[in-house]
Amino acid sequence: MTKDNKPFAMTLSRRHLLRTAAATGAGLGALSVGGFTFVPAFAEDQPPLGTWPAGSQGSTVTIGATVPRTGPYAVQGEDELKGMQLAVEHINEGHPLIKKIAPKVTKGVLGKQVNLVVADSGAKPNDAVQEQQTFINDNKIVAMTGATSSAVAVALNKFAEREKILYLVAISGSNDTTGKDCSRYSFRQCFYGETAANAIGPVLLKAYGKGKKAAFMTPDYTYGHTVTKSVNDYLSQNGGWTMVTNQISPLGTQDFSQYLTNIANSGAEFIINVNWGRDAVLSIQQAKQFGLTPKMKMVVPYQIPFLAKEVGPELTEGVYAATDFWWTLEDKYPLAKMFVEAFDKKYGYKPEWGANNAYMQFAIWARMVSEAGTFYPPDVIKSYEKGETFDSTVGQVHFRPEDHQLVRPVVIVRGKAPKDMKDKEDYWEVTEVVPGAPLMQKPDAFGCSLGDYT
Repeated sequence: MTKDNKPFAMTLSRRHLLRTAAATGAGLGALSVGGFTFVPAFAEDQPPLGTWPAGSQGSTVTIGATVPRTGPYAVQGEDELKGMQLAVEHINEGHPLIKKIAPKVTKGVLGKQVNLVVADSGAKPNDAVQEQQTFINDNKIVAMTGATSSAVAVALNKFAEREKILYLVAISGSNDTTGKDCSRYSFRQCFYGETAANAIGPVLLKAYGKGKKAAFMTPDYTYGHTVTKSVNDYLSQNGGWTMVTNQISPLGTQDFSQYLTNIANSGAEFIINVNWGRDAVLSIQQAKQFGLTPKMKMVVPYQIPFLAKEVGPELTEGVYAATDFWWTLEDKYPLAKMFVEAFDKKYGYKPEWGANNAYMQFAIWARMVSEAGTFYPPDVIKSYEKGETFDSTVGQVHFRPEDHQLVRPVVIVRGKAPKDMKDKEDYWEVTEVVPGAPLMQKPDAFGCSLGDYT
């Protein structure tokens, strides 16, 4: 009623209502505004986009995950999935760790519980896209996640742009993911080839000197080619190293003998192994069988989860590697300690960086949605693009609005000798945590041009 007791009409946008409800803890039933209590009739202030608003109606929202549960990256995919599952559990219960990263999260996001649906991508781009399309059709997902192959990540970048669905990149080391194949709808939390090269390059030059000869082992897709280029560029330009051979192998190679024979005849002093997942495990084991190591020193510029566990610490002893996360960072970062303890309690082993990366992607998504006060994709994207600094398991971080890459440190580790391991999971010594910003190229250097919001 007005002050002269005449009735009046009040119109609320859905977004205003959602924000008011989120701030007050109210549901979407009766709402008190300006002293009046009424049951609202929604007036959408934006046209439908992607799965919005259908995907965010009701008491739950769903995220679709396509991870490799079979194939050469299956071990990493399972670890990644465990990080996602723990994050969903923490978001829904309002766990203290989630609240450190996303302070506005209580139990769920904007009053809604989060549901996770999962499919096996087999590290195959077409399979990942098809499964996500099914999730869109059947589950009205509000976001996608998953990858260990950067070829999958690039394919999902393009798919996210087309479908207007947020894509939370899982593991992807290619420069192209936030470079020439970047997307307005895609966000990457983990480090990548250029930052790996600029972090580990100075370490290698300090440890081994200049003018060395290196043989590269490169998986034949976007991750392998961009990481190899970045590492070779750094070592050649700053240390006068020479690439004497670059052995390029298909993803899923079982027998590396022809490539190792070529390396044996190349005159190389170092093997820079860019292979990942099971390919890395097999190539390292076979290099030892061929007698190439330890005569030639092995370097892993983009370290896989479980590498030392799978090949044995005898083969990773003294090996320098760049990585995203290692569990002993719990001694340096309070949030890392909370994460490691929670993960170990639930799964019975120390988390690898795939699990950590997946957990952080979900936690950050919860932060950005709760800051936006809506699931409407362009508004959530703009929350990311504010570039605000927030706490993470590796210290304070922020997103670059120009390419949607997280500015975060790279962790340099060195393999421990078996006799120096304090327990069965103490494979790596953290030698340095390198600040992220100086490692990164300019936002447009790799050809990123973000698409439209709508």
